Amino acid sequence: MIPHGIVHWTELNTHNADKAMKFYGETLGWTFDAMPMSGDAPYYMCSSNGETVGGIFTLTGLKYRLVPEHWFTYFAVDDVDARVEKAKAAGGSLMREVMDIPGVGRVAIVKSASGSVSGWITPG
Repeated sequence: MIPHGIVHWTELNTHNADKAMKFYGETLGWTFDAMPMSGDAPYYMCSSNGETVGGIFTLTGLKYRLVPEHWFTYFAVDDVDARVEKAKAAGGSLMREVMDIPGVGRVAIVKSASGSVSGWITPG
């Protein structure tokens, strides 16, 4: 089990995955593997020296057109449903309801009381 409360995953959310992969490939030496995903674009796994270090999610469609490119962090939690309730009690809210992602885990997108947004995941 991934320890509770640590950074579990990071992904680049971008409108131009090809440009991002070119940049990180040239500057950090990363390599990329496409994974099929529902929607318009694949999800890319980023590797450094053979170790997976993150992912790239392409922001496609109208719902993402005003979202700026950014790195997004997911924190491992012991019980995402229980932790979401604690977040709500502490003044937080959900940006996206808790969902199961096959082969990944149970995930929620949480907005803190101060306005920061992160993913919380109970890994599968």
